[in-house]
Amino acid sequence: MTTPHVEVRVTADGSSTLYVPELDEHYHSTHGAVQEAQHVYLGAGLEPILASATSAVRLLEIGFGTGLNALLTLQRSLASLQPIRYDTIEKYPLPPAVIEQLGVERYVLNPELLDYHQQLHSAAWDTFAVLTPRFALYKIAGALQDIPLPNDTYHVVYFDAFAPEKQPDMWSDEVFAQLYTATAPGGVLVSYCAKGSFRRSLKAAGWQVEKIPGPPGKREMTRARKPL
Repeated sequence: MTTPHVEVRVTADGSSTLYVPELDEHYHSTHGAVQEAQHVYLGAGLEPILASATSAVRLLEIGFGTGLNALLTLQRSLASLQPIRYDTIEKYPLPPAVIEQLGVERYVLNPELLDYHQQLHSAAWDTFAVLTPRFALYKIAGALQDIPLPNDTYHVVYFDAFAPEKQPDMWSDEVFAQLYTATAPGGVLVSYCAKGSFRRSLKAAGWQVEKIPGPPGKREMTRARKPL
């Protein structure tokens, strides 16, 4: 699978994203990559689950990309009582040269986190890796639709695919039914997207769907829950 050509762009909060000219699409919000990740994925997804968790949290990310969501989740796990097992699926893994161009040292000032950033990207694909006593990583290379996922397993799903108009195959009823089956009862799926077609596909699969305030530059986002 060939990674499309990408260009490094600096977002409004000083953090980096990637731009894909072929799709005219960014990996993260240009209003702030870190702000978006913290608001959408950790704030709306992970934090509510951690608040009530009594055992290890299983997390599935759709779209590893630059590793930003994983890095921020690992950072959060350092102060968590509950371990996090982080599974992430990426169809187009980025080459090391692109990772180096992100310049994360400009906005990740903690040397320990910089080391973890390197470990996240150097960890082998399709291999289980323990990065800290509370954070384990499993990176899966391939297309989501081709990957068998365990049933009733994940407490949090970060759905971070490119926008529906750019990557329509990732926003089908079948995909959200697949993720519904893989999610544990009471688990949540969060996404920056708030399109009506997306919410309808989630509801068709059985998710309970709500629109909540979005990150800077976006009025709304989506959070969906699998009923208990």
